[in-house]
Amino acid sequence: MIYIRNDDNRPQFNLALEQYVFDNLDQFDEIFILWINEPTIVVGKNQNTIEEINLDYVRENNINVVRRLSGGGAVYHDFGNLNYTIISKSQKSTAFNFEAFSRPVIEVLAKLGVKAEFTGRNDITIDGKKFCGNAQYMKKGKVLHHGAMLFDTDLEVLTRALKVSKDKIESKGVKSVRSRVTNIKDHLKEDITIEDFKQLLLEHMKENNEDFREYKLTDEDYDKINKLMEERYATWEWNFGISPEFNIEKSERFKTGKVQTKIHVENGIIKGIKIYGDFFGSGEISDVENKFIGVKYKEDEIEKVLDSIDVGHYFSGISNKEIMRCII
Repeated sequence: MIYIRNDDNRPQFNLALEQYVFDNLDQFDEIFILWINEPTIVVGKNQNTIEEINLDYVRENNINVVRRLSGGGAVYHDFGNLNYTIISKSQKSTAFNFEAFSRPVIEVLAKLGVKAEFTGRNDITIDGKKFCGNAQYMKKGKVLHHGAMLFDTDLEVLTRALKVSKDKIESKGVKSVRSRVTNIKDHLKEDITIEDFKQLLLEHMKENNEDFREYKLTDEDYDKINKLMEERYATWEWNFGISPEFNIEKSERFKTGKVQTKIHVENGIIKGIKIYGDFFGSGEISDVENKFIGVKYKEDEIEKVLDSIDVGHYFSGISNKEIMRCII
C-alpha cells in the first residue's frame, strides 16, 4: 500500500486528485489518502444538486459545492472533517462492500476508548449517531472507497447548508439531521486535535499494511490533476448541470437508497428522462436514461427496456419492479 500525502484544502482539487490516482496509478494494488476540505458540500454522482442544498445559505456563506464520482448522498465538509480514501484492486466482487473499508476507522476509535460500529448501508455510528458516511466508485475491477468523518465539524452549519428530504429523515426514525449526527471529539476521553487523529489513523494503516510507504506525485502528475480539476470539478456543468423540462415526477425510497425520476412525455412518447438519487451503482446512469428516449410511456414498453439491461449494475440492491414504480 502506498500513501499519498495531500495538504490541499480545495475540494475541486482533492476530488480531481482522487480520480487521477484511481485512473492512472495502476502499478499499485492499494492506495491511501487523507485529506481535509475547506467548507464544502459534496454531492453524490447521481443527485440533483439544487434539491440537496440550501442555495441561498450556501451562497451567503461561501460554501463550495462539488460533485464526486461515487453515488450516495450529499455530505458537508469543513476544517473539522477528516476524509479518507482507499483505492484497491483486491475486491473481486462487484457488490458494494462498505464495512470492510470502514474497519480502520472503527479500530482506531477502539484504541481511543470509543465504540463505533458500522450500521445501515454505509454509515459508521457512535451511540446510534452517524459521524462517518461512506461511498464507493467501481471501474474495471478497482474500487475507490472514501469516507467523510465528522471530527469537530460545525454541526449548525451542516444542518443549515444541507436540505435533507422528509422521506430520508423518516426512514432513519429520527426527527432532524442534527439529532442523528455527532462529532468524534465529543466522545473522546483525551483532548486531541484533528491532526492528532489524522496521525493515529495513518500510523494504524502503517502497522496493518505490509510495504506501506509514502509515494510522491510528480510535477507532471500535478499538472494533469489541475487540468482535470479545471475541466471537470471546477465547472458548473459538472457540479450543478442542467435540470431538464419535465411533466412527470416520481420518487421512491428503498433500503439501498432513493430513486427519483423526472420525465418529459409528449404524445405518449418519452422525450427526456433524468434519474437522480443517493443510490449506488457501477454503471453510468446516463446509459439507462438514453435507453428510454423514444420509448412509449406504457408499462409493457418500460418493462421491455428494463429487461434489456442489468438493473443491478446501475441500481445496487434495487429490482426491476422497484425501478418500474419510479417510472410509471
